[in-house]
Amino acid sequence: MEEPEMQLKGKKVTDTFTESISVLANEPSVALYRLQEHVRRSLPELARHQAAMQCQEVQSQGAIYTAEYDRSARKKLMDGSVYFRSVEGLLKQAISIRDHMNASDSPPPPID
Repeated sequence: MEEPEMQLKGKKVTDTFTESISVLANEPSVALYRLQEHVRRSLPELARHQAAMQCQEVQSQGAIYTAEYDRSARKKLMDGSVYFRSVEGLLKQAISIRDHMNASDSPPPPID
């Protein structure tokens, strides 16, 4: 009879011990310690990723600025095409006037 009673007491002791270990393992301070361990391990990698992302952001901002500047310059050139055509017409007119003046200023051909 003592053996079953002893087994029952042993089971109670092991159950109590298991429950105590479980409570201690799930203690909030243990959880915070595990969290701290995790952060300490992963923080350097996260910092490297953040630095890389910031570098990429700076490069992206530079590329966006360049693209916007190119677009603005192209638009200004397209808007300026009216002026280029006007200057072209004035140059053709000036050349025509010059040729006309040269033709009228030339001495008459010699008579034989």
